[in-house]
Amino acid sequence: MFCDPVTPHKIRRRLLAVGGALGMLIVVRPVFATPEERDSAIKSFTGGALVKVGKVTLDVPMLVDNGNAVPVTVTVDSPMNASEHVTAIAIFNERNPQPEVARFSLGPRAGKASVSTRMRLATSQKLIAVAKLNDGTFWSHSVEVVVTLAACIEGES
Repeated sequence: MFCDPVTPHKIRRRLLAVGGALGMLIVVRPVFATPEERDSAIKSFTGGALVKVGKVTLDVPMLVDNGNAVPVTVTVDSPMNASEHVTAIAIFNERNPQPEVARFSLGPRAGKASVSTRMRLATSQKLIAVAKLNDGTFWSHSVEVVVTLAACIEGES
């Protein structure tokens, strides 16, 4: 009888073959945040306080051709003085992998309650901006955004 000797090259080839086969069995799908997870993230931000609609303007295109770099601006109607000012602004979504997109801290010396950033959008979804004022109240604005070419998960819809 003749036994085929096991060489390092054969071991490597076998490991690659097994690894490739296992890779074909595992289908990795991106996980979306859900509206419930978004609401939970908002509750965490507000400490469960009531969030009123108003004072906040969420400026984002309602139709986005490409979700890879979507410009977002949040502005809050506030005089930004020592007695009345915005202390925090957060942006939330319901279909990206993480429900909280961004959180900004502000103070009366900011001069203007406005923040801008760019974000990726996995698919069409609802965005919500929430602002915390120094008197402990929370205000919000939401926008439905339609994305024609998704980011985060190219090829999925």
